[in-house]
Amino acid sequence: MEDLSAKKREIDEKLQMETQKLAFLKDSLNKSNQLTENMVSILESFSSRLHKLEDTIVPVHRDTKNLQKLQDNIDKTLSSLDHVISFYNVAKDVEQTIREGPYGTPDPLAPKYPSQESDSQPPDGPTGRLESYLQSMDRVQNAVNFFSENNPGSPELHTVTQLFESGKDQLEREFRNLLTRHSRPVPAVTILDMLGTEDDSDDIPLEHLPERTVAELTEISSWLISQNSTDFMNVYAQIRSNTLIRSLDGLKQHQAKTGAAAGVSPASGGSRKLALKDTPTKKTAYLKGRTIIRKAGSSIMKHSSLTLDTARRQGSTAVAELKDDVSDTETDTCILCISALLKLMQSESKLMEGVIPRGDHNKIFEQLVQQSMDGVVADVENIATSAKRCIGKHDYSAVLSIFPVLKHLRAINPDYEKALEGTEQGHKLPSLMSTLDTTGAKALEEFIDSIKNDPDKQSNMPKDGTVHELTSNAMIFLQNLLEYLHTAGGMLAAQDPAGRDMQAAEVNERKLSIYIGKVLGALQLNLENKAKGYDDPALTAIFLLNNYHYILKTIKSSGLLQVVVLQTSDIVEHYEDIIREQKRLYSKSWSGVLRHILEISGKTVSQQRAAPQMGKLKDKERQTIKDRFKGFNQEFDDIYRTQKGYAIPDHELRQSLRNDNKEFILPAYTAFREKYEPMQFTKNPEKYIKYSAEEVSATIDRFFDLSA
Repeated sequence: MEDLSAKKREIDEKLQMETQKLAFLKDSLNKSNQLTENMVSILESFSSRLHKLEDTIVPVHRDTKNLQKLQDNIDKTLSSLDHVISFYNVAKDVEQTIREGPYGTPDPLAPKYPSQESDSQPPDGPTGRLESYLQSMDRVQNAVNFFSENNPGSPELHTVTQLFESGKDQLEREFRNLLTRHSRPVPAVTILDMLGTEDDSDDIPLEHLPERTVAELTEISSWLISQNSTDFMNVYAQIRSNTLIRSLDGLKQHQAKTGAAAGVSPASGGSRKLALKDTPTKKTAYLKGRTIIRKAGSSIMKHSSLTLDTARRQGSTAVAELKDDVSDTETDTCILCISALLKLMQSESKLMEGVIPRGDHNKIFEQLVQQSMDGVVADVENIATSAKRCIGKHDYSAVLSIFPVLKHLRAINPDYEKALEGTEQGHKLPSLMSTLDTTGAKALEEFIDSIKNDPDKQSNMPKDGTVHELTSNAMIFLQNLLEYLHTAGGMLAAQDPAGRDMQAAEVNERKLSIYIGKVLGALQLNLENKAKGYDDPALTAIFLLNNYHYILKTIKSSGLLQVVVLQTSDIVEHYEDIIREQKRLYSKSWSGVLRHILEISGKTVSQQRAAPQMGKLKDKERQTIKDRFKGFNQEFDDIYRTQKGYAIPDHELRQSLRNDNKEFILPAYTAFREKYEPMQFTKNPEKYIKYSAEEVSATIDRFFDLSA
């Protein structure tokens, strides 16, 4: 029971609690409903007010938006009006600036420029002034465009158009004046220094124009190009072309004053020497003062009594003096100008890169270099014409003036082709080389004909049998050809369709070897014909001996041998055989002397020496001995008087021939005298025994010496 009571109480307590909660919920629900009703009332009131506000604001907003649009339209209209009005004011605003020009010069026809030598300029200098001027020109151009589109017939368009054209003319005039003022010819000393630099990486830079001037010219040219104005490019080509010509003319004048043979710039202190190498390589220094020998051979053998050593010493001196005296300055200067023009063209090409548009570069560059190229071509053609004229007068040494020019043209032509790429000037040098090749090859062939046909006039023959002028001239000519081995060989190869590879050094050497062989052959034939003009066979032999020995010695000592053997390997043996034969023919001149002492009564001298001593001689025998001694004396005196006047300039050959004569005479004469001197064949032995062996030897030593 107690449990039930307790449980009942517990249930009642829970029921009471739930009842309280229920009452709390009902109370909360009532409050919530009340709040909801209040909120709804507030919202309804807000909505009502919002509608009232909307009804008030929307018309105001609509009116404000319309007003804002009107304001924007007014602002745009005002801006447009300001923009249009600005075009009407452009002429007035910039006229003074345009009239004064880019540098503020009142008289545009007589502009005054800032000093070129001034290294510092104020901030508002030429560059700043030019920039302001170009901005003013842009304003005028915009005004022209505006009036052209909107009011084509207006007086304002006429005004700004005139102002624009005036300003553009000012710019073009300023471009010309800037370029004219600062374009100065490159000094000759600078050009020589530049040419004397062997390594391209060390080339002396050329500053044709100040850096600031180049910048201004570039700015002006860019503006003119933007206006489709191209006349300034022709002006640039004309002015720079004249400057290039003046640079070359200055170099020519410098060479005329200082002498082309020096080949060294004074500014370089003589340390940079210019050299030409006759090799078919591209890398070549551009100059060496060349000298031309004209008919130097006649000086070598001027006096017949000269020894060969003396002749060589005097001949070398004469050749050196002739090189100095008759140095072809025209040729040297021409070579200098060819090299200088290349360097100047290369620097001009770099200079115009910023000023002239790349698309017009080749056209303007061709205009720029055309006159200078024509001048150099004319110089080379003048040399070729002069050589042709001299060759026509049979002065074939004049062809040597062509060789240094042709050699230099071949060496420098690849660089010219690169520099003139894209122009029509590149064909001029190959055409020149072809002309020189033809002229030179023709002269070389005519030289052979001149040797073959050299007249056999007795008046032209050396009376003492010395080396003929033709021989000395021919050998000197060949030695000079050797200096231009590949040039001369290539010249000959160019005329041969089977061998026109100018780079084939071996072909060139073989061509020159063949040519030298022809010259030597023609010379030998002519000498043989000339020798027939002598009445004395001994003098004939001496003449040929002198000439052939001179030829052989020249071949051996000059370097000709290395070339000749390419085609004629036995050339030395050939001339040695001829020399031996001429010595043999010369020895016959002693037969008249020897016949008096070699045989008596059919016995030789050795047989006579071995014979027993005779007792008293018969009258007939004494007379025979007298006649023999007398005949020897007379023949020996005659041959001495004759051959003393013969000339053998070469000391070695002269002494060799004297020794041969002694070997012919002395043994026989010594035995003859020793045999008959003891015999009593006369009461006056000194009358018949005129010479001792020593006196005969001493007399022979005076042969071939007119001064003895």
